[in-house]
Amino acid sequence: MQQTPNAATAAERTVIAMSMNPMQRIARWNTKYNTERIKSVLDEMRPAMYANVQAVFPLIAAMELQVKQVLDGLGVSMKDYPFYLAFGREIWSLTRKQVSGESLAIEAETLIAKWVARGLTRSVLEAVRTQVFNVGPPSSP
Repeated sequence: MQQTPNAATAAERTVIAMSMNPMQRIARWNTKYNTERIKSVLDEMRPAMYANVQAVFPLIAAMELQVKQVLDGLGVSMKDYPFYLAFGREIWSLTRKQVSGESLAIEAETLIAKWVARGLTRSVLEAVRTQVFNVGPPSSP
C-alpha cells in the first residue's frame, strides 16, 4: 500500500513546525492563549471540576492526617513533615490511578528509594507505606 505524499510522520510535522517563522509562531500562540476562549472553556468545565474537588479534598485531608499520626508516633521533626506528606501524596496518587498489588509495592519501593536519596529516613517511609496505605515491600527485588 502506497503512502500519500501529503501524509507526514510526527517527526516530520515537528520539523515543519520548528521551521515556522516567528510571525507564524506568534499568531499561533495568540490564538492558543485567547483568554476569552480559555475562560469560556473553564466556565463550562467549572461545575464538574468543583464537584471533583469536593469529593477528593476530604480524601486527601484524611490521608494526610494518617501520615501525620504515623510521623507523630515516630517522633519525626515537624520540619520534615512536608517531605513525608509529599511521599504520601505520591502513593495516594498511585492508588487513585488504581495501581495495586505487587505493582503498587514496586512503585512504592521506587518512591522510597527516591525520598531516601533526598535525605528522608527509610524506616519512616516504610512505616507510612505500611500503616497508611497497607502496602508491604515488593516480593521480588
